[in-house]
Amino acid sequence: MTCLVGLLFGLLQGLRHAFEPDHVVAVSTLISEQRSARMRVAYAAAWGMGHAGMLVLVGGVLMFLRAELPPRLGAAFELAVSLMLIGLGLRALRTAAREATASSAEVAHVRLKREWRGIGPLAMGMVHGLAGSGALTALVVARLPSPAAGLVFMLVFGAGATLGMSLLAGAAGVPLSRVIRTRWGIPALLGATGSVSLLLGIAWLLPAVNGVAVAP
Repeated sequence: MTCLVGLLFGLLQGLRHAFEPDHVVAVSTLISEQRSARMRVAYAAAWGMGHAGMLVLVGGVLMFLRAELPPRLGAAFELAVSLMLIGLGLRALRTAAREATASSAEVAHVRLKREWRGIGPLAMGMVHGLAGSGALTALVVARLPSPAAGLVFMLVFGAGATLGMSLLAGAAGVPLSRVIRTRWGIPALLGATGSVSLLLGIAWLLPAVNGVAVAP
């Protein structure tokens, strides 16, 4: 029973983790330009799998070595997340401006050419997973009796995060589908998500740079 409760706790924590602001913003910029509900969910799931994979890989190594992530390296991962959010924001704003000024035929052509497939969201998830691996590992090591138990917890946690992000993308399907049917729907949506991503990345940039500078 205790084991089952622990697994359920890990799953719920993963679900909650998926809805943290930087995760939601990053995935929103990736799925906003997708017309297909299936592709939106697939992108969100790819993000979740990349996130979970890095958590398990880095966290597993740290647990079995009984080591902690060096503070400077952890700060560098946080810096990578802030830079990624800035990059995603700029990309979304550029795409919004291009689609706002393009003709209908040009927009269709651009959409056919612009296909991230799974690698973009997967890579973004991996960066987020790196940034969170140190703190999660420290928490797991402090509360669980063995590396094997910690690894299982991380697997369930990662599965919860993947499920949570997929559910979010699925729930957004109906309103997104209505918005992007209009001529200005995608430019407006990308402009909004890109602006939020850019502002959030800039807000986190200075603390991240400071963390890298002062970390031992």
